[in-house]
Amino acid sequence: MKYGYTIFYVDNVLETVTFYEKAFGFHKKFVTPENDYGELLSGETTISFASMALGNSNFSKGFNPLPKSDQPLGMEMAFVSENIEDDFKRALDAGATEYEGIKEKPWGQKVGYVRDINGILIEICTPIDNN
Repeated sequence: MKYGYTIFYVDNVLETVTFYEKAFGFHKKFVTPENDYGELLSGETTISFASMALGNSNFSKGFNPLPKSDQPLGMEMAFVSENIEDDFKRALDAGATEYEGIKEKPWGQKVGYVRDINGILIEICTPIDNN
């Protein structure tokens, strides 16, 4: 078994895919003609988005939508960057909201946090030096 993809249920799939292309440089892999499901090429694992309507049709017991509150869910996506300052700024310029500015961790890694247009928490970080 291997980890294939993560699906986030969002209000507007096409708008979200376009945001991720602009904010993080990912490329659209696939979007359904109905614009209710889309995938991004992001390395080995695909990031996917599905509409709330598709989610409601998938789950007979329903689901809780992503909160747009002041605090994000207790989970994040982490994107590793070789140019963290530029990539952090590009995300903000594309419409992300800063959650925590870039800080250097005791082990030397730089890490900053933004929230996407749906409220999803995203860590932008430099690679960890294992040497």
